[in-house]
Amino acid sequence: MLAVAGACLLGVFSVTGCLNPFAPQIDDGSILTELVTDQSTPEEVLSNFQYAYTFRDSLLYSDVLDSAFVFQYFDPDQGSSGLFVSWTRETDLKTTGQLLRSFDVVALEWLNTIYSLSDTVVTPQGGREAQETLAKSFRLDLSNPDVAFTVSGFAIFTLRQDPHDSKWRIMRWVDQSDL
Repeated sequence: MLAVAGACLLGVFSVTGCLNPFAPQIDDGSILTELVTDQSTPEEVLSNFQYAYTFRDSLLYSDVLDSAFVFQYFDPDQGSSGLFVSWTRETDLKTTGQLLRSFDVVALEWLNTIYSLSDTVVTPQGGREAQETLAKSFRLDLSNPDVAFTVSGFAIFTLRQDPHDSKWRIMRWVDQSDL
């Protein structure tokens, strides 16, 4: 009887292999591929943007920005009645990197799409490229042990589809935060 039980156990182990319930399987990275999109639509770009902020992934964030990216916001303290201030991709990557390192929690939530406009534009080289403008409301929660606050408002994004890799990326971001 004991020999039969031993033979059964040997048969089970040979079919299932060595199973250790206390040693989980090695992560093959599939969770990342489920979260990160290939940016085949403007909405997928914003999904990657949200993921990059939430998980403080500056490399993914850099991939959502076009090489000609410009960030704009209105600064009421500039000039006599305020001015629009803008900066390029390089400045934005540095600023965003500092933001992501300064807070333990960076929780971005896209709320409503206020409007969406699609267009095909002629490039300076005579080609055509797809562009889309999206206005989205958002909520951004930032916290670390010393401070916690929420920024809300809406952002206007102009995106274009890269002719080389077909990915959509943000060319222009006009921030309309309620600060």
